[in-house]
Amino acid sequence: MNSELRQDIVSGDWIVIAPGRAKRPDQLLKKEKRIKALKKDCVFEDPQKTNSHPVFIFPDNKKKWRVQVIPNKYPVFASKNICPQAYNHGPYSIIEGIGRHEVVISKDHDKNFPYLSKEDANLVFRAFKERYLNIANDICSVYVAIFQNWGRKAGASIYHPHYQIMSIPVVPPDVSHSISGSDNFYKRNKKCVHCEMIEWEKEYGKRIVYENEGAIVFAPFISREPFELRVFPKKHLSYFEDTAENDMEFAVEALQAALKKIKIKLKDPDYNFFIHTAPVKDKKAHSHYHWHIEILPKISISAGFELGTGIEITMVDPDEAAKILR
Repeated sequence: MNSELRQDIVSGDWIVIAPGRAKRPDQLLKKEKRIKALKKDCVFEDPQKTNSHPVFIFPDNKKKWRVQVIPNKYPVFASKNICPQAYNHGPYSIIEGIGRHEVVISKDHDKNFPYLSKEDANLVFRAFKERYLNIANDICSVYVAIFQNWGRKAGASIYHPHYQIMSIPVVPPDVSHSISGSDNFYKRNKKCVHCEMIEWEKEYGKRIVYENEGAIVFAPFISREPFELRVFPKKHLSYFEDTAENDMEFAVEALQAALKKIKIKLKDPDYNFFIHTAPVKDKKAHSHYHWHIEILPKISISAGFELGTGIEITMVDPDEAAKILR
């Protein structure tokens, strides 16, 4: 297959699919033994040793908890009782780094998200939702980011499975591009761009990795990274925080299935997953959007071309990636 430039119908960004740069997709996979931290040295085995007041805990028992949320000890954005101030430094615009930064911890030291029980996996997302709603009530919050870094290559400094929630005083660039692209597509076609993608992927069939009654996982036609996956609720839902319990459970089940496939088929790579949802403010303005989860395994490294042009090169065709993961 020759290389192709493909344009993302949401963001407008270009990427290159260049499978000829790797003889076989499995050549990209390097088995590196995951280093497990000892329980006795883990700060998340008993978070109350350093943080006695979780902001969310289930069940409400500090000795028998399954999931809890604590303030991040080293926050990117500091929590203060004032909204961030905007000002200029010569030609530059600045906003104070004020917001929230919390850590969601599941109890089992050796069970990452795909191997949690169904109950505990849904509890993690219940914690996401409850904290999201709490943070969104803050008049200073503009966007709430929810994500997991799994493994050191993905930015995790602690082995024990955990997730992060951050409120940001601006809409992040990637989300802004996604929102504006979705809005433009809706204005032109009177359809949700993501619903259109789901419909096409179901018709095409070859890039679907997993599907249940209420959610679908596929390798996007515009994959920025090898083996990138996206998880969509099938129902058109703009706001993560407004998702009904049964719809959320379908998405959680699909996410667990996708991450299991990545672990088994790709030799347990590090990865990031994150939720893209509509911003906290101006809810009526974002009904065109469709929230989803993006999964990026840490398979390749961006080099000079990618960094110099902003165009990512993906060495595994998404059709082949989906076939391998299925």
